[in-house]
Amino acid sequence: MSEAENYFKSADEIEAVVRGFEECTLPDAEFSHPAHLIVALSYLHVSGLTTSSAAERMRAGLYRFLDHYGIDRRKYNETITLFWIKLVRGFLDRTEASRPFCDIANEMIRAYGTSRLVFSYYSTEHLMSEEARVGWVEPDLKPLDF
Repeated sequence: MSEAENYFKSADEIEAVVRGFEECTLPDAEFSHPAHLIVALSYLHVSGLTTSSAAERMRAGLYRFLDHYGIDRRKYNETITLFWIKLVRGFLDRTEASRPFCDIANEMIRAYGTSRLVFSYYSTEHLMSEEARVGWVEPDLKPLDF
């Protein structure tokens, strides 16, 4: 694996991202798509939360983060959040859990590090609808395969 593929070198680095998100000390500009994924992975793998509990914790954290930075809560999209939680859960279900956490995290980011992946499953109109913003909607382009 090349150096560019090692997003995280230690579990402490991952924990710092999660803590920064939860405590709203991570600057808004640094809460990138990979950072979102790392938080979801931590909730599901490290904390051992169910998909539902991880989604609840992520939702609460995202609202807290938006409020802290004065960002309109309407930016939150329930379908997008649940899509990524489900994707990370599927990834973990196919991964050897005893591997080093950083290896799992880096592999996941390599696989899902682009936020555009969601548009393979959803049209923009469907994903950005009010219905998708406030609740789960099924994909309209292709079924979930994870």
